[in-house]
Amino acid sequence: MSVSVKEKVDHLPQKPGVYQFKDSRGNHLYVGKAKRLKNRVKSYFQQSRSHDGRIRVMISKIDDVEVIVTDSEAEALILENNLIKKHQPRYNIMYRDDKTYPYICITNDQKPRVYPTRTVVKDGSRYFGPYDHVGHMRRMLETIRKTFGLCTCAVSSKNIDKSRGAPKWHSCFDDYLQNCSGDWDDDKYRETISKVERLLSGKTEDLIREIKEEMQIASDALAFEEAAELRDSLESLVKYNQRMKVVSDKKVNRDIFAIEVDEEINEACGVLFKIREGKLIGKFHRFLKNIEGKSRETMIQSFAEDYYTGQFAGAIPDEVYLSNEMDDPEPLEQYLHEQLGKIVPVHVPKIGEKRHLIKMAISNAKLNLGERKLEKQKQERDRIPQSVKDLKQYLNLERLPRRIECFDNSNIQGSEPVASMVCFMDAQPRKSEYKKFKIKTVTGADDFASMKEVIIRRYSRVKKEKLQPPDLVVVDGGKGQLNAALEGLREIEFEDQVEIAGIAKRLEEIFVPGKADPLMIPKTSPALKLLQRARDEAHRFAITYHRKKRSGRTLKTELTEINGVGEKRASELLKYFGSVKKIRKADLEELKKVVPNKTAGTVFDYFNREE
Repeated sequence: MSVSVKEKVDHLPQKPGVYQFKDSRGNHLYVGKAKRLKNRVKSYFQQSRSHDGRIRVMISKIDDVEVIVTDSEAEALILENNLIKKHQPRYNIMYRDDKTYPYICITNDQKPRVYPTRTVVKDGSRYFGPYDHVGHMRRMLETIRKTFGLCTCAVSSKNIDKSRGAPKWHSCFDDYLQNCSGDWDDDKYRETISKVERLLSGKTEDLIREIKEEMQIASDALAFEEAAELRDSLESLVKYNQRMKVVSDKKVNRDIFAIEVDEEINEACGVLFKIREGKLIGKFHRFLKNIEGKSRETMIQSFAEDYYTGQFAGAIPDEVYLSNEMDDPEPLEQYLHEQLGKIVPVHVPKIGEKRHLIKMAISNAKLNLGERKLEKQKQERDRIPQSVKDLKQYLNLERLPRRIECFDNSNIQGSEPVASMVCFMDAQPRKSEYKKFKIKTVTGADDFASMKEVIIRRYSRVKKEKLQPPDLVVVDGGKGQLNAALEGLREIEFEDQVEIAGIAKRLEEIFVPGKADPLMIPKTSPALKLLQRARDEAHRFAITYHRKKRSGRTLKTELTEINGVGEKRASELLKYFGSVKKIRKADLEELKKVVPNKTAGTVFDYFNREE
């Protein structure tokens, strides 16, 4: 017998670690970390605790919980990040990268290579970046070449056939012909790589001072050729340093994290400013999704933790500043402390230059979200079916009829009058939005009055509850049904909120307000086929509801009128035999198979007496 989730939770340890919630099929729902596993996991199942709707849904799906105990919160932080990347749980904040970011790689070789890449491989190599724009990375590579004379090509000398030479596209072709930097002695090569790492880490001021000292020493020693090379290196480095934006008078190393949210597209953007020696040397952003119900405190924590422990991990700065407080800063602070060997302050600045930097980062996040919104709008436009675009043109509508609500009535000689509404989104039925109506105010078979009643009831509710109105209302019928629907819209002062059309069955004519003659859409047009599909679906849905009502009436008048037979027994008999006619013909033994003997005898006697 399997152990229940409650039993597992009751026996969890009060130690740091990672917990994983899974559904009945073993899929990961959520991965989280905790300082005390038992307390954290148990909090999800406490009825006194208030959770938002999304978390309540997740909790209802939990079928199993697994935990991994770690020695510290910092270890739990790293493990959590790896498990989220591996399993992509539905209820964790996820990241959407609109591009593959470029890096500068220093390989883990005896003579390390320096080259650009978009692929991070965990082989001991060091990666600097990511660069928000490839142009920034290329300027850095150019500075490395001019300052240190180091080859920064992406092709290893091991892969070049020296008898044939380097390929024409090789960016270091001229350097290669001069043996590039491959012939340097090991000491000079290691020293140069060390300087490159310092440059990539933003330590330009120290490098400038060091090269000035080396140039002076070479000049004093009358090594003029070496001094000239150092002068050229110095000029290149100073030029690069001057291009960097100074954002602080203090020569400090800081990381600035900011979060901005766009509720319309239900995404957030995290922006990071990398400040080294008081200069802004790099900017990086990521889009966060699955943020419904998540606070900014949760999002900023996720963004910062993911950056330092994940693929984008860079050098740890002396200070970290955030746009919002974190839910639980302790795991990240412990992790940064372990990495740097000293305490790294993590604060939310309120005033001064640090707050100004936060606002600048938030402005960048807003800009990125604006571009993302435009991109999503373009994607939506590209996804809109041609039938929807054509329908807008044929009916001369103000906006694309992406949401269509179509109505139909159903009755037989005025009995059990009902109506239906079906909804189409981007030319596809959305059955969760279908509505059924039992006509309440109309006596007999009056389709026009029934249509008016249904239109009033539907859009009174839309108006009252501020629901999304359709782009187009379609009624099954010609001028009469259309005018009845228009009267209903005018009565509730909703006529200006929607556009409306009627489709007549006989010649598939389309009627619109203000035009005496019908519109004739070509028979082969996708626009007409869309209207026909909506009309036919509304008719099918109305007929199905009408039959159900008639069936319920038959059940009530024939079976439930038998003394001693209630709705439950009548339903059981109908379910088994399929109709009242077959129940009437059944013998006593057959009836006893379905209902108790006494009820079976009553039903049998009733129908046999009638015969």
